[in-house]
Amino acid sequence: METDDNPYDRPSKSAKKREMLDLQSIGAELVALSTDQLKKVDLPDDLRQAVRDCQRFTQHGAHRRQLQYIGKLMRNIDPAPIQAALDEINGLSAAANARMHALERLRSRFLEDEKVIGEIADAHPGADLQYLRQLRRNALKEREQGKPPRAFRELYRRLRELDGNADEANDSDAIDHDE
Repeated sequence: METDDNPYDRPSKSAKKREMLDLQSIGAELVALSTDQLKKVDLPDDLRQAVRDCQRFTQHGAHRRQLQYIGKLMRNIDPAPIQAALDEINGLSAAANARMHALERLRSRFLEDEKVIGEIADAHPGADLQYLRQLRRNALKEREQGKPPRAFRELYRRLRELDGNADEANDSDAIDHDE
């Protein structure tokens, strides 16, 4: 005698609670983001407003209740794209790591050979090549003198900005082509 009425077909109370706590932890990660980082994450308007409100709260109880509310709102949406965006921001994705390593290799090649500036100019037409050359000279001088690598790091930041601007330009080109 078989019954179609199996009480174990649905998730347990513990499984539901774990899922709810996972959504709240994603919400807590969203709350910890800066305003600029939060703009990069695609969120529904009500969730974005709830995150902003939670960022304003200083009282522990209010903050905790708001995180619970954020978790409740997230039950109605797919958390996977939000988690992917958070991973990208936190540098956990393979694509972000690959981009970072490529920029580090470009910086190393540029420090070894100034002719790499041509590649940079081709890839990023709006780049301030004179400033990049100056940073290269300063980084080499710092290395020789054993000083802290301020220009070395600044060179990486500039290359990352150029790479980010190129990505944004490509994204806007893709949007233009879709229309």
